[in-house]
Amino acid sequence: MILEVLSNLNESMILSESSVWSFSDCVYSLRCPLSIQGKTMGAALARAAQWTAAGYGTGTLQITPLNEALLNQIIKFAEDFSTRHPQEAVVVFKEPLEWKTQLGCSAFGEGYEIDGATVKSEAKDEDGQPLLLLTASNLRVRNFDQLSRLLQIAMEKKLKEAQACLEANRDPIVKILGPEYGTVEGEDKSMLHLLEKVKQGDDPETEKKMKIFILLHQLDMQLLNSSLKHISQDIRLSPAAVNNEVNLLKNFSGKGEDTVLESLEYTSDYTFSNGCRAPPWRQVHGEICYLIIKPHDTDPLCITCSTAGVFLNGGELKSKGDIDYERKSDIYKDIVTFLRERSPRFVENMAKQQYTFFKEPTYEKNYQRVEVVDAKVSGQSQNHYDYTEKSVHEKVKSSAAKSKSTDKKKLEPSMKWKNIGLSAARSAKAAKNVNEEQRRSSSMSTKIKKKATGISSESVKMQSSLKCKISDKSEEVSESSSETEEDEEQPVRHQEGNTDLPSEYWGIQKLAKYLKGGNPTATVIALCSMRDFNLAQETCQLAIRDVGCLEVLINLLDTEEIKCQIGSLKILKEISQNTLIRHAIADLGGLEIMVKILDSPDKDLKCLAAETIANVARFKRARRTVRLHGGIKRLVGLLECPSVRSTGLTLYQAKDTEIARCGALALWSCSKSTKNKEAIRKAGGIPLLAEWLKSSHISILTPVVGTLQECASEPSYRLAIRTEGMIENLVNNLSSEHEELQMHCASAIFKCAEDKETRDLVRLHGGLQPLSVLLGNSENKQLLAAVTGAIWKCAISGENVSKFHDYKVVEALVGLLTDQPEEVLINIVGALGECCQEPINRAIIRQCGGIPPLVKLLTGTNQALLVNVTKAVGACATEPENMMIIDRLDGVRLLWSLLKNPNPDVQASAAWAICPCIENAKDAGEMVRSFVGGLELIVNLLKSKNKEVLASVCAAITNIAKDEENLAVITDHGVVPLLSNLANTNNDKLRRHLAEAISHCCMWGSNRVTFGESKAVAPLVRYLKSNDPLVHRATAQALYQLSEDPSNCITMHENGVVKLLLTMVGSTDETLQEAAAGCIANIRRLALATEKAKYG
Repeated sequence: MILEVLSNLNESMILSESSVWSFSDCVYSLRCPLSIQGKTMGAALARAAQWTAAGYGTGTLQITPLNEALLNQIIKFAEDFSTRHPQEAVVVFKEPLEWKTQLGCSAFGEGYEIDGATVKSEAKDEDGQPLLLLTASNLRVRNFDQLSRLLQIAMEKKLKEAQACLEANRDPIVKILGPEYGTVEGEDKSMLHLLEKVKQGDDPETEKKMKIFILLHQLDMQLLNSSLKHISQDIRLSPAAVNNEVNLLKNFSGKGEDTVLESLEYTSDYTFSNGCRAPPWRQVHGEICYLIIKPHDTDPLCITCSTAGVFLNGGELKSKGDIDYERKSDIYKDIVTFLRERSPRFVENMAKQQYTFFKEPTYEKNYQRVEVVDAKVSGQSQNHYDYTEKSVHEKVKSSAAKSKSTDKKKLEPSMKWKNIGLSAARSAKAAKNVNEEQRRSSSMSTKIKKKATGISSESVKMQSSLKCKISDKSEEVSESSSETEEDEEQPVRHQEGNTDLPSEYWGIQKLAKYLKGGNPTATVIALCSMRDFNLAQETCQLAIRDVGCLEVLINLLDTEEIKCQIGSLKILKEISQNTLIRHAIADLGGLEIMVKILDSPDKDLKCLAAETIANVARFKRARRTVRLHGGIKRLVGLLECPSVRSTGLTLYQAKDTEIARCGALALWSCSKSTKNKEAIRKAGGIPLLAEWLKSSHISILTPVVGTLQECASEPSYRLAIRTEGMIENLVNNLSSEHEELQMHCASAIFKCAEDKETRDLVRLHGGLQPLSVLLGNSENKQLLAAVTGAIWKCAISGENVSKFHDYKVVEALVGLLTDQPEEVLINIVGALGECCQEPINRAIIRQCGGIPPLVKLLTGTNQALLVNVTKAVGACATEPENMMIIDRLDGVRLLWSLLKNPNPDVQASAAWAICPCIENAKDAGEMVRSFVGGLELIVNLLKSKNKEVLASVCAAITNIAKDEENLAVITDHGVVPLLSNLANTNNDKLRRHLAEAISHCCMWGSNRVTFGESKAVAPLVRYLKSNDPLVHRATAQALYQLSEDPSNCITMHENGVVKLLLTMVGSTDETLQEAAAGCIANIRRLALATEKAKYG
């Protein structure tokens, strides 16, 4: 009922004094499908999203990340409906779905009758009424089959069409099945109504309607789950948080070279009582304020701070003294995250700050607040500010922890800032307790001899950690940016009051005093008692940190009492599964001590230290610390074991194998950094990993192969894996019963198969067959991604493609083209693209129905997937039968639209794919002309700086120019001077396709003369000196066409073309022979004509 009340709020309502969320959050809360209130499916489809109403009238859907996700799910459901449920797709709706469309009559083709501004579908219902009717801009659709076809026609406009449809049909279930299935209060009896109809059997369509109802109900649940997932990940800003962040940044802004910004100002000085500076009519949309930011290295930025996050707006409108409120960028979680993406200088200067402006707060008064901030700083705030800890910028739509603290919070700085500011805040209490701490330390038995100065206060630990971080700044920046990071931090528990703390928290607090002071026996008993708690539970993990036990556990590692060290490491190993604990251990210097323990003669101690390092070294700074303190060499040393290949192990040998396993686990974590990979290689890790790879012990094989597959991204490792004979072992382990081991082996082959020698070895050792078998395990997506990746790279070799044909791999890959995550689809499509080089496989893809899903993938946004799918579609298009299907599915138009993609790899791949489409289309010239603005688009790509884009576009222009009308059009668009500008290139691939394009463009009007005037002839002559025979052929043909103009003949002769062409007249390539001879003949005829004119 709350949702019903909120949905009926007056549209003119503005924000209350107590909250910036009042109306916008009311609308925001409408995202949950109403099926949970006992309502029918119709309300859920229409209201699982964020609705807003600007002014008077009906509400509209905002284009927000949540709404886009929900609309895309609805689009996918409707688009696939006719394929998945053909019988139900033809059921006629009770009433048509009707809305205002943006599609014009020209968008409709086969299957539709077009009469002026009216479009009717050829398909009709029993009464002869068209199932789709477009009159002016009014569109009426009467079944799912037409709805599916419409979405395919809409292409890039499908999101707008779905939005308009839902806005105009707020309860679509009524239109589809009838009013008896509409939204009702109380008990929903629509399913009982359907069952009763089925029982009576009076309507043959009832069973189909029941299935439609059930399918819509399933969609309802999907929308509900998506909405709840989005809610759980959402972040909400408040005016206080924005104001604090602005004030914080202002402290570091100014005209100096080392300031983070030049200036940061609000657009309005007036603050409303709720803390907002946005005008009331914008507060309705959740907007808080607007800022003008002047970075050092970019133009001024005008941004909007809203409850949903921070984004770039359209800037100030000088003529109106207002702001263009339209969003122009993605939404970021805060101002700093936004600036880190926009200004490299901001990131650089932020790392240089000395951070000494903090005033010492009153610790006694704000004890609870400081504790909360400590938890936040070590997790989320570090995530916000410490650019050295992250290689990928987090955006709002990629999710982060949602802060719900009701207190007025001060935005605290990151780890670098915290270590000075926060430790200063604690120094007062630390000073009071220092004598007591020293007394406790000295009261411990003489058996425990401290190597350090005792259990120091947290501030001392933090300061030493800060020094380490600052001194390693240059090292930090040089780390690999490609390594995977823990971008997702675990939610931080904020304890609002002591009454909410669980009993485990108090139990650990009681143990803390026995742990901090006492004799060795009492310490060991306390450690054992602490292990009785469920240390896998986050409450216990954070309790150990909050009561100060973490510092004590790390200091116990620095003693000479083995039992205390073992007890401490056992606890640290368990709790270091928590992200916050891992960072805290690194900050407190725990890694350095654990690295030293690796030299201990005690085997249990070494095992525990290595396992704990494996847990902690999951983020970049920790991995660097391990390397800088000699940890890599020590960990590699743990792999040295005489019982590597033994099957029946003695107790002593089993312990050595366990040490090697723990060492391999730690190396696996550390190997995610490029410099650590090199350190492992230099320490002699490759031969030792190769030896363990021959082991039969699954416990050690998994981390060994995991380390190898991480390192296989480096060429030196790929060479070593091949030369050390590891490919055979990787192939053998593909047949293991353990899926994780199979996955890492396949992933290693995926990376190593970049080299031809490795691809041949995989085939020779029988690795293609087990890879083919593993395609059957489609449930494990990580395994499937690794296997399809390995198949993709192996398929680069033609011999392997033949083997894959025998194992029916292409059929299996086509079957996996639907309902897969993008990382799997990238590899599947890449593999199909390579297999398509064989004609028989192109036919198999068509016979298995693989072309429609491939064409459908052209509408995606993933750049790597688009590169692969364009290659696959282009390869399929070389078969005329395949080309007919591609054309019918509007695949060529989709390929052409990808030329507008900003990624040059996508542009090039799309242009290459267009070439066979034009070559094999029935009426290629007319097809190309039907793309409005298409020819101008492809000609303008000749201005690109990317050589691959230029070569592919030249190849496409060669095919386009074969049609005289199209050649005339591209000539008008200035293709001749643009091609001429490219003539001075040394890239043989570009030379070849450029020469071919020039050759074909000479066929129209005075283009030959224009090429000569544009200085394109002389550079072409130099192409004949290339070592590539394909360049020779294309150049000779171009020169032959250009030699039809007398001025060009003179230029060629002056540049020594005759001597070069005479050599090529003797070529075995007949096309080259004829072109060379023809060019020489034209030059000779001009010379004779000149001589005759001169001497009579």
